[in-house]
Amino acid sequence: MVLMPRRRIFNKQTPGTVRLPNLLLIFAGVVAMLFVWWVQDGLGIAPCALCLWERWPWRLLVVIGAVGLLVPRRWARAVASLGVPTLLVDLVLVVVHAGVEWRFWKSPLPECLSPHLTGATMAERLASMPLRPGKPCDMPTYIFDGLPVSLTVMEGVAALAVLAVLLACLLSPFGGRTRG
Repeated sequence: MVLMPRRRIFNKQTPGTVRLPNLLLIFAGVVAMLFVWWVQDGLGIAPCALCLWERWPWRLLVVIGAVGLLVPRRWARAVASLGVPTLLVDLVLVVVHAGVEWRFWKSPLPECLSPHLTGATMAERLASMPLRPGKPCDMPTYIFDGLPVSLTVMEGVAALAVLAVLLACLLSPFGGRTRG
């Protein structure tokens, strides 16, 4: 009688922590959302329309990271890699917003422009005004005295840092590559 070694049903095929990139995405997205909540509600700084668009990639990072924690280990790395194009989209939005702030070009969003009042009488014009005044997109917001870096540029630096760490996690030999 030949004794065969027992096969493990759940053999760990992927070395290292494959969930780390997903945890990074969740952490980065939550920190970014808490920071903008502090700036908006804590400091009372109103966001412009481009700022509101720039929040969507960070929200999507949280969703991607959560899905990456829920899928099987062999797919976790592939799900986390969806964070790379998401961060690249955020960087494109940052470049567009920084160009508007530095007055290289006009904002592509109509919400950033002055409101168009319609109507023949003053009452009709007042009724067509927006309920809250919007912050112009070409007016940068600086929250630290002595640091002439706008929130838009700070977000771009944060997105680059998260992208670099994410790529390092995805490309490292212990970040989830399978042995072949």
